[in-house]
Amino acid sequence: MISLKSSREISLMRKAGEVVAKVFTKVGPLCVPGISTLQLANKAEEVIRKEGAIPTFLNYNGYPGAICISVNDTLVHGIPSEKIILKDGDIVSLDVGATLDGYCADACRTYLVGICKENAKRLVKITEECFFKGVSLIKPGIHLGDVCHAIETHAIKHGYSVPREFTGHGIGSHLHEDPYIPNYGKEGSGPILVEGMTLAIEPMIAEGKPQVRILSDGWTAKMKDGKLSSHYENTLVVTKEGYEILTLEKEIK
Repeated sequence: MISLKSSREISLMRKAGEVVAKVFTKVGPLCVPGISTLQLANKAEEVIRKEGAIPTFLNYNGYPGAICISVNDTLVHGIPSEKIILKDGDIVSLDVGATLDGYCADACRTYLVGICKENAKRLVKITEECFFKGVSLIKPGIHLGDVCHAIETHAIKHGYSVPREFTGHGIGSHLHEDPYIPNYGKEGSGPILVEGMTLAIEPMIAEGKPQVRILSDGWTAKMKDGKLSSHYENTLVVTKEGYEILTLEKEIK
C-alpha cells in the first residue's frame, strides 16, 4: 500500500535529504585516484553521524557497509573495501542513505575519477538526464508508468540498456516502501501519482547488455558483459503543482 506523507513527515524527510546531499558535497571531491572505497565509506559515515543521522544501509538486511560504492561494471550494491582502490579513468557510484528522526532519504551520484574516456563521460551524463527526463513529468494525476517509460526511452535513444533486476521505490519511515519504480514501463500504466507520495527514483543504465550477475558476497551486482554502468538517484515528494527533490546538493538546487 502506498502511504501519503503529512507536511510534518515531509519536513523530516527534507532534513534527512539535506544530510544525504551533504555527503555528496563532502565525499564526491574525494573520488580521486589512489583512494579506497572503504575510505570513502568511512568519510560518508562520519558526515552522516556528525549531522545526528544514522547510515540507513549499514546492517540493512545484513549489508555490511555505511553506503554502497560501485565501480565501473558494478551496477549497484558494491561493498566498500580497502582492497578496491580507485584509479584514473574509473567511474564510481556513491549510493547514500541517511535516517534522521525516524525518516529516510536515499540518493546516488556517479563520479568520474581522474581523466576518463568519452564513453564513460557520456554514460554518466545520459544516466543523469534519464532521471530528469522522467521526473520532469511528475505531478498529481499522471501514471507512474509515464515516468518509467520516459527513463527507458531516453536510455535506449542513446544506445544504452536498462537492467531490470533493480528498481526505485517508495520511501519514508522505511527505506523501501510501495510502489516499486522500474526504469522501464508503459505509458498510462502503474499507480496514479498523488500529492504527498515520496519516491526514490533511480535510473541504473548499462553501456552494454542489461544482464547482471551477483557475486558470492550476496550483494555486489556486476554487468555480465563487464561493460560500464552508471546510477543516478534522488528522493522526491509529489507536490500540489509537481514535485520537490529532497536530496539535491545546495549549490544546484
